[in-house]
Parts: sequence; C-alpha cells; structure tokens
Amino acid sequence: MVKLYKILFFNSMILGTLIAISSFSWLGMWIGLEINLLSIIPLMNSSKNMLSSEASLKYFITQTLASLVLMLSITLMMIVNEFITPMMNVPLSTLLNSALLTKLGAAPFHFWFPEVMEGLNWFNCSILLTWQKIAPMALLMNNHLMANFVIIIILTSLMVSTFMSLNQISLRKIMAFSSINHIAWMIAAMISSFSVWLIYLMIYIFITLNVTYALNYSKINLISQIPGMLNSHKMLKFSMMANFMSLGGLPPFLGFLPKWLTINWMIIHNFTLLALILIIATLIMLFIYIRIMTSALLISHNETKKINFKMNKFLGFSLNLLAIASLASCTLIFSLL
Repeated sequence: MVKLYKILFFNSMILGTLIAISSFSWLGMWIGLEINLLSIIPLMNSSKNMLSSEASLKYFITQTLASLVLMLSITLMMIVNEFITPMMNVPLSTLLNSALLTKLGAAPFHFWFPEVMEGLNWFNCSILLTWQKIAPMALLMNNHLMANFVIIIILTSLMVSTFMSLNQISLRKIMAFSSINHIAWMIAAMISSFSVWLIYLMIYIFITLNVTYALNYSKINLISQIPGMLNSHKMLKFSMMANFMSLGGLPPFLGFLPKWLTINWMIIHNFTLLALILIIATLIMLFIYIRIMTSALLISHNETKKINFKMNKFLGFSLNLLAIASLASCTLIFSLL
C-alpha cells in the first residue's frame, strides 16, 4: 500500500521539475530545483532498507552545496552584468555549469552518484536515473556552453564510466556508471541539436525504466544473482538481455537510434574525433553489459532461488515491445524525423 505522503511528495517532485524547466528567470529555476530536492528526500527513506537514510543524507548535502554554488554564480553574474565588463562572465558561467553538472551527476562531479544509488531501492534508483536528469539538463541547454569545457566533461564522463564499471559487481553501481556514460552522449547531443537530445533522453528514460522494472520485481542486486534468479523465468531473462543490449546501443535494438542520430549530427558539426571516442567508449560499456548477461545465458543453476514473482505480464510485454523492436522500426522512425 502506497502511503499518502509519498503520493504528495511525488507530485511535488514533478511540480518542482516543471517549475524549473518552464521558468523565465534563474531565480525561478533555482526555486524549482529546491522544490524538487525537498520533495525527493522523503521518498528516499524506507523502513525496509537501512542504507536509505545514509543515501538520502548524502544526496541532500551534495545537492544543497550545488544549489548554493548555483545561487552564488547567478548573483555574481547579475552584479558583473551591472558593473563590470562582460568578459568576466566566462569563469562565472563555468561555475554555474559546474553546479548544474554536479546536480546531474556528470564526471568529474560524480562522486556522490554511485554511493547514493547503492543505498536506494530500485524504485528510487529509477527516479534518480531518469526524472532527476531532466531539470539540470534543461538548464544546461538554456545556458552558454563553452566548447572546451563541454569536451572535457564528455571525455571525463566517458573515462570514469568505462573504467569504473569494469570491476563492479553491484548492478546499482553499474547502472549509475551507465548513466554517466549516457550523460556524456546527451551532452554531445545537446551541443549538436535540441531535438536529438530530446529523442535521446526519452529513449534512455524508456529503456532504463524497463531495466529497473525487471530488476525490481526479480529482486536482483548483484551480478552473481542473475543466473539463479532468471533460469526459472525465461521471458524475463530474454527481456532483460534485450534491454541491456539496447542500453548499450547494439544496432538491432531501439537504443541504437539516439546514438545513430547523435553521431550523424556530430559529424555534420565537425565533431568527428569526439564521435569516434564516444563510439569506442560505448563498445567498452557494451562489453560490460554482455558480461552481465553472459552468466545468465551460459551458466545453468540447478538450485534456483524461489522468488515472489508478481510481475504483470501484459505490462512487462507492452513496456518491452518497443525496446526489442528491430532495426526496421529504427529506420522507420529515423526516416520520419
């Protein structure tokens, strides 16, 4: 049974994001971010998970520091525009972007992100991976982004996400570093085209919700739990494998479409070398996803742990139908754009 206060705070969290992305002033955007922050903290607390209080405290401290830096940079920019030369706006704009990237969880401002993810349940992880990305990215879109700064953020996010994922056994941390990798792609799409960024964000949210939905109902937290949990649920195993491959951008699946569009627009805007680095980093992440599912595909456990599996089959099928779509549907969507 869902508690009433959680429904109220959930609606308030959505309202805060909508205020932030629809505001015409930096003050209104900051207020929206604060409403969003103060609404998600009660949602993170859970009596069934002892680590949730620590995770919510880490999230609150990090986001509050980022909000303070954001407000400081906005105030200084207003003073600078009033009294000092506009050339002073470059470091202040970098400071403002750094605060937004901290809220987003992009490298090198990512240190809080995997630790907070590790202490949350899968429902809160899905919120942190999807909805909480919308407002900071929309504000980054409204702000001036310097090319060198953006390239450093993209390269750092790629390096951190690929190398830090190699030695992880926790699926929550792997999903966190996967999110950092996709943030690099979304920032690259952001400097190329707004519509490509929006398509990438929507498809990423859709695939991530599919993955976290399956992981939540199968009660899987570690890679070592996957073979024993999924051997008695063949359809769930196929669905999870397809969604992980789609998350990695393997061509027959839907996740290839936003990467395809991003690479196309980056080449048009003469970011060919950066596009090549993005592709190489994505191949490493694809290897990590394949490593996750190889154990479930090749290893057969005689002893299968009994789980209380109540996943809605119709909902699971409808959610995965588009994600498991073939290359023909991807080309159809691409031709309609």
